[in-house]
Amino acid sequence: MKGMVFTEFMEMVEGKFGYEMVDKIIVDSGVESKGVYTSVGTYPHSEMVQLVFSLSKLSEVEVPKLLHAFGRYLFDTFSKHYATFFEDVDNAYDFFESIEQYIHVEVLKLYPDAELPKFYTEKRDEKELHLVYQSERKMADFALGLLEKGLEYFNEEATIEVKSLAEDGSKVLFLIRK
Repeated sequence: MKGMVFTEFMEMVEGKFGYEMVDKIIVDSGVESKGVYTSVGTYPHSEMVQLVFSLSKLSEVEVPKLLHAFGRYLFDTFSKHYATFFEDVDNAYDFFESIEQYIHVEVLKLYPDAELPKFYTEKRDEKELHLVYQSERKMADFALGLLEKGLEYFNEEATIEVKSLAEDGSKVLFLIRK
C-alpha cells in the first residue's frame, strides 16, 4: 500500500482525535514500521489494518465507520493533489467511470508497484450507475466514503445502495441513483 495512504491516515487521526492518539495507535498496533511512513514509500496493507483496528479499539468507533470517514477524507486529498484527474470532468458519473480506465492507469505509471482495487461501471441511464468494487483488501466502506465525497465534490445528490457480491467483502456492488 502506498505511503501516501498511511501519511494521510495519520493526518486524519491527528486532526480528529489529536496527536496523542496517533502515538497510541502506533504503540498499540505494534506495526513493524513504528509509524514511520513516507508518502512515496510502500508498506504492507496489514499495517493499515493494524492501525485501523487499534484506532477502533482506542476510540471506540467501529472499523467500518473509521474506513468510511477515511474514504471521505482521502477524496479531499486526491482532489487537491491530483487535480489533473478532475479536469474536463463535469459530473460524478463520468468521474466514477474514469477510475479504472484513466485514473488507475495513470497511477500505475507513477507507482508501478501500486496494488489498486478494481472498479467496474455500467451506466444504466443518466440517473443510475452500477459500480462494482473488487479488492482482496475488503475496504468497501472506504470506497463508499470516496463515492459519497465524489458526489459532494460535483454537487450532486444521489442515493448509494450497497450490495455484497462476495461473502468475504471482496466484491461489492454500489447502486448509485440520482
